[in-house]
Amino acid sequence: MTDWQTLTWLNPPPRSHLENTQLEVETAPDTDFWRQTHYGFTHDNGHFFALPAPQEFSVQVRVRGQYQALYDQAGLMLRANEREWIKAGVEFVGQQQLSAVVTHSFSDWSVRPVGMPDFFDLKLTRRGDAVSVQSRCFYTEEARETEWSLLRLAYFPPELAAKVGVYACSPQRGGFTVTFSKFELGPAESGALY
Repeated sequence: MTDWQTLTWLNPPPRSHLENTQLEVETAPDTDFWRQTHYGFTHDNGHFFALPAPQEFSVQVRVRGQYQALYDQAGLMLRANEREWIKAGVEFVGQQQLSAVVTHSFSDWSVRPVGMPDFFDLKLTRRGDAVSVQSRCFYTEEARETEWSLLRLAYFPPELAAKVGVYACSPQRGGFTVTFSKFELGPAESGALY
């Protein structure tokens, strides 16, 4: 596991707590990462806990959140700057949805309903000019690990240095609580996308 102590905050949350290998975060109100598309606004005030990423890597994390309000969200983020980033996780839009937002000056959002899993794993791999996002959902505490499922394959400028880590936002409220565990950054995996 990667040591949480090596990460730093962009937009620190009002409350965060590290215990062993788990990070618990409580969000501030009106927080999000989004640029322009459809809504016409830019928000860059979500909570992002990150470290500098190698040029090619795989990172994964387990996420358990108390999703209740519209757009409550948490997951993994790759960020070069305020105009070039990818966030992927679970977002509450009527129900929990796997969500990916790819931003190159303008944000591009996709979702996939997943019902009500207890928790989920996310994996993000950067190799060359591509970033793949994979996920797996767990519907009971006793569920066995399953195969990874492809959520998104996206372009990301290969020359850009970036940071990678976990994020949490709650555009409609404050107090969204999420727990991150099993955070691990390592060499880029070469496995199949699906």
